[in-house]
Amino acid sequence: MHQVLLRPTVFEDETPLSLEHIPGTLPHREKQLIFLAQLFRSLIEKPGSTSQRVLITGPVGTGKTVMAQRFGLDLVKIARDRKIGLRYIHVNCRECKGSLFAVLRKVMNEFEEQFPKRGFSSEELLQAIMRILDEKNLFLILALDELEALLEADNSALYALTRVQEDRATSPVRLSLICMLRELKYLELLDRSTVSTLQQNLIELNPYVSNELFTILKDRVTLAFKEGVVQDETIELAADIASSSGDARYAIELLWRAGKYADYDDSKDVKPEYVRKAAGTVYPTLRDEYLRTLSLNEKLFLLALSRYLEDNNAAYASMGEIEEAYKVVCEEYNSQPRAHTQFWKYMRLLSATGLISTKLSSKGAKGRTTMIGLSSISASTMKKCIEAALEVFSTDVARNSRTT
Repeated sequence: MHQVLLRPTVFEDETPLSLEHIPGTLPHREKQLIFLAQLFRSLIEKPGSTSQRVLITGPVGTGKTVMAQRFGLDLVKIARDRKIGLRYIHVNCRECKGSLFAVLRKVMNEFEEQFPKRGFSSEELLQAIMRILDEKNLFLILALDELEALLEADNSALYALTRVQEDRATSPVRLSLICMLRELKYLELLDRSTVSTLQQNLIELNPYVSNELFTILKDRVTLAFKEGVVQDETIELAADIASSSGDARYAIELLWRAGKYADYDDSKDVKPEYVRKAAGTVYPTLRDEYLRTLSLNEKLFLLALSRYLEDNNAAYASMGEIEEAYKVVCEEYNSQPRAHTQFWKYMRLLSATGLISTKLSSKGAKGRTTMIGLSSISASTMKKCIEAALEVFSTDVARNSRTT
């Protein structure tokens, strides 16, 4: 272990290759950032006069999250220079399991960590947040990432957020929204007036093409790797591979993993072969950041689904078939199966994140039923990934039980 830690490395700083990194500039998203600035100009020039609601859409890895975060950081700095109390809070709705209360709880924690965790409804929590904003003369931009999880779980949640000012007609407007969605189809879950409000300010991000991914990767390589260890042909290969999905996150992870393979081989260069090797182990739709946020029962759901599809050589399975397979998997992992209602919620949440696909069957003798499949990953690959994640989970549980 000691020798491994002291080995030479091709990395200068791995941080620019992490999901948490917010670059100073966003290549090929400059026009969208300018449009955002125009939309929020009134918040700087006449704070409290109007509220903005912006919708950013685009597939995974097209820059929705990092663009909102970069804009938020820049706007808060401008507001601070002008003595305006502006806060930007970014919340991932999937990590909150689609719960409006959990979203608002995260917001409240940014203002009052000691605020009671129980005894309040979502509506009461929202009103408490608005009171704090009034008392401290603050303005809030709430960025709702992966909004589809919230819409699937509670399609009235966004209505509450967009209409909160209606009961505050004589008070300054303090809440603005930036919403991020993978697909516009999820707006069908909303009432017409809310949809109309969001679509007024719509920013659509297209998947990156190869030359755009090359520019993004080139910037990250300069920051993350030692000088000269990554040649342009290696960057081009990573960009070309990732261009099939247009996913910048995938492209960045390919380079990071390629660097790890180079370190493992004691290589002074990140060769194209390491990128090809990384491409065989990284799946755009099932990367570590997704697995980490899944609950135990969501993992068991995915394992049951992938096993059923593989064993039966099927493209889709019915809700009932997967629920039976889920009960078998729960027994295998010594977990109590959840009731049908909760199982249905798992299906809705996983569908919203894009890990699974759903459709209604053709109408038969018993009517139409929900059919479940996998979107863009093989059943065998999903099974292996989830089994590995569950093995880590079981090991952690065993370790914790020995130390308590």
